[in-house]
Amino acid sequence: MLTDRQRMILYAVIDDYIRSAEPVGSRTISKRGDIGFSPATIRNEMSDLEELGYLEQPHTSAGRIPSQKGYRYYVDHLIRSGNFNTEDLQLTKSFFIDRIMKTEKIMQQAATILSGLTNYTAVALGGDTFQEKLKHLQLIPLNGETAVAIIVTNTGHVENKVVSIPKDIPMNELEKFVNFLNAKLAGVSLVQLRSALYNEIGIQLAKHISRYEELVKMIESALESDVEEKLYLSGATNMLTQPEFKDVSKVKMIFDLFDESETLARMFADAPEGIQVRIGDENRLEAMSSCSVITATYMFDGQTVGTIGLIGPTRMEYAKVIGLLNRLSKDLTVLLNQWFHGKNS
Repeated sequence: MLTDRQRMILYAVIDDYIRSAEPVGSRTISKRGDIGFSPATIRNEMSDLEELGYLEQPHTSAGRIPSQKGYRYYVDHLIRSGNFNTEDLQLTKSFFIDRIMKTEKIMQQAATILSGLTNYTAVALGGDTFQEKLKHLQLIPLNGETAVAIIVTNTGHVENKVVSIPKDIPMNELEKFVNFLNAKLAGVSLVQLRSALYNEIGIQLAKHISRYEELVKMIESALESDVEEKLYLSGATNMLTQPEFKDVSKVKMIFDLFDESETLARMFADAPEGIQVRIGDENRLEAMSSCSVITATYMFDGQTVGTIGLIGPTRMEYAKVIGLLNRLSKDLTVLLNQWFHGKNS
């Protein structure tokens, strides 16, 4: 357990590093108005914090920088809320004055506002992605090679797409496959269908359906582009302005992830309710090991229906981002409920 002095110094180091992106020395901390300790005392405490794993020293003669453990402690115990200015707050409020916008435009604009205010990359996963779950799947053969896959959701939305039938698959096997999927996947969110097909459902399919892998690929092709249309990304190039991402290979991994809409959508779809902060390796994706992801969910009719969040370096302005996301998610909840109920009334 950290002492009050260690907590104060850890906060100061992280606060300075977030602003400067440069290793922080004891003399720099001693000059802060909120720290009343000598450089020698601060240096000893910083050394202890390093031994405890909260700080790191990139070079022998350099100052310290926060570790992932340090950031986690900062977010959980030290962060001071309300660290965003009145101009930011006014901009988010003015966005919600216009209630005639379509849902898609709302999500796009919300992501654009967030990325502009923070200089990070904003991701918004539209509410429809969460609301729409598989109700029924139908496959209508057109000939021996193609069929129309019809996907009906719980919201009444119907999508259809022509797919290629694997060669020499018997019609009774095809019917058995579709019946199996309807029995096992009804009620599953559209964004989770792919992972379900290749995980627990795939194991069961292997036991009952011959050439199931070819049939799964056929159904997978019918699901393409659904998520991409409901995932909004803004400010991707903001990553290039962060000092941490001067390494071309590191940036390439992140941009490759941005191109993988399914992976990105699942990462945000899996976000727990409320405000969540995932730092570095907590994101469980190699491309995100140098990033922090902060997400906030919003509600419709009492149910969580969407997620909006920001991706940035672990040296993130956590207080500002958490404050903005908290405000925006609450306003989105109010707007969507008022807009939809007003529209349907």
